[in-house]
Amino acid sequence: MTKKIVLVTGGSGLVGSAIREVIEGEKPSDEEWIFASSKDANLCDPESTAAMFDKYKPTHVIHLAAQVGGLFANMKYKVEFWRNNIAMNDNIFQECHKRGVQKLVSCLSTCIFPDKTTFPIDETMIHNGPPHFSNEGYAYAKRMVDVQNRMYKAQHGCNFTAVIPTNIFGKHDNFHLDDSHVIPGLIHRGYLCKQKGEPFTIWGSGKPLRQFIYSTDLARLMIWTMREYEEADPIILSVGEEDEISIADVAHSVAKALDFQGEVNFDTTKADGQFKKTANNAKLRKYLPDFKFTPFDEAMATTVEWFMANYDVPGAVRK
Repeated sequence: MTKKIVLVTGGSGLVGSAIREVIEGEKPSDEEWIFASSKDANLCDPESTAAMFDKYKPTHVIHLAAQVGGLFANMKYKVEFWRNNIAMNDNIFQECHKRGVQKLVSCLSTCIFPDKTTFPIDETMIHNGPPHFSNEGYAYAKRMVDVQNRMYKAQHGCNFTAVIPTNIFGKHDNFHLDDSHVIPGLIHRGYLCKQKGEPFTIWGSGKPLRQFIYSTDLARLMIWTMREYEEADPIILSVGEEDEISIADVAHSVAKALDFQGEVNFDTTKADGQFKKTANNAKLRKYLPDFKFTPFDEAMATTVEWFMANYDVPGAVRK
């Protein structure tokens, strides 16, 4: 049996690191996994991307590399989020098509869905209206991946697809104070507030609702997608609607994991972003009815433990 060579772009990030951890536990004999980072190639550059494909000769690709950021970065740098993501995705698609890659799995996000929509959202609703104005550069670039998957399949028969996770968190996240997603940002701020003996202040009202997926759970589901899922149409990878929680509940979970004993309050002068983005995981459950997600507080405790253990290790925590 010919060995699969699986190339993971963005392999040193949050999801790539989680996939690596799962694969190291599995030790599949019929697969060789390569975790590429920005050191391996500039994916915005066609020649650099082609050179990486020349070097590794993948049969399968999981494309995680992207320019990503939190609410405030997305609002400030819309052109860069658009241009860099469009360039990366086009280069990856071209190389996979030219070289006959058997499977390409790209990673989208629930923030690409229309701002004005009914809930819960599902895979058929991506293009039903404009995304939230705050992240339109990123969202439109990512929507084009879904369009490309269908066009490459229709014209060339390519087996290209995409997953749509809800809000991801876990070890190896970006914990930068000003340019991170909600959970790593809260963990870092809560940690510093505990060190300084200050109140833990959360930006916004704490009322918005979100579904969060632990990076290890997402890794297991992305590996399944690469091996088993055959549709070009995307699949939402998420906990169920019943596991949606408020930002306030997230903040209290962070405080509990940090053993933070001080005051927790909310700065309502700061923007909240979208109130809710509830996603329907019925398609996932049709394929995997018995998949067990890690309980939220357990995943939070593991993430915070990793953050504290690695905080002073040079280069370990992106902060």
